[in-house]
Amino acid sequence: MSLVSNARMVITDSGGVQEETTYLNIPCLTLRENTERPVTVTEGTNRLIAPGGLLAAVETVLAGGWPSGVRPALWDGQTASRCVADLRARSAA
Repeated sequence: MSLVSNARMVITDSGGVQEETTYLNIPCLTLRENTERPVTVTEGTNRLIAPGGLLAAVETVLAGGWPSGVRPALWDGQTASRCVADLRARSAA
């Protein structure tokens, strides 16, 4: 996580890293044709890149032309609190 949080960009084929970069608003170049985490593409900083487009995408990031993403709804670091509140509400019923 230290490497990701201090990076200017990340090049990956990993699903988990796509989520981390979206949360941190760090450009993510994912070398895959698809993703099981589409919200990172539609709302975040992740883009699916073909190997042939990697150099152009890196140049875009380094030139400051990569679009900023938004942190998806409920990606606020409060998941555990919401889970605990829900469990308490269900156990009180």
